[in-house]
Amino acid sequence: MTDPIAELLFSPADTTPMSTDEATIKPWSQAVACLAAAPKVWLCSVRGDGRPHVMPVLVAWVDDSPCVATRPGSRKAVNLAENSSAVLTVSGDELDLVVEGVAELVTRAANLDRIAAALLEKYEWEFAVRDGAVYDVGPLGPVEYLFYRIRPNRAFGYGSDGLTATRWRFGPR
Repeated sequence: MTDPIAELLFSPADTTPMSTDEATIKPWSQAVACLAAAPKVWLCSVRGDGRPHVMPVLVAWVDDSPCVATRPGSRKAVNLAENSSAVLTVSGDELDLVVEGVAELVTRAANLDRIAAALLEKYEWEFAVRDGAVYDVGPLGPVEYLFYRIRPNRAFGYGSDGLTATRWRFGPR
């Protein structure tokens, strides 16, 4: 993945207490580290009637994107099947982060295996991938899950100082 364009969120013309010093722009690598280290993040999806739905999820950074797991019949999965728009938020020690993107259902076995391995490594949450399906192999028996990759298209990072803000834009430069 190509690094996104990083820029100040506010300009000197804005009436805001936020810094307009370009030296305060945060690198995307800091946002990635924040997401990768987070014990959980908040996933916002959109219901069919347009109302937001927000729930905590476990996240693993795989193949340049945050990835999450959910049950097929969960409100999150139903929402993402109807409308792939998603937002992840997390508050870290040095950065509060909002990542807007598109949720993609992961179906390729090799990708499912990588996400399962990442969730095992980070959370000791074990999944088995069989015939294109993902199962939690915990004590409740084989429970089916889906993996989603959130492809960022825009993100916002706010420094812990309360005075710095960065916007990252993905896509064509």
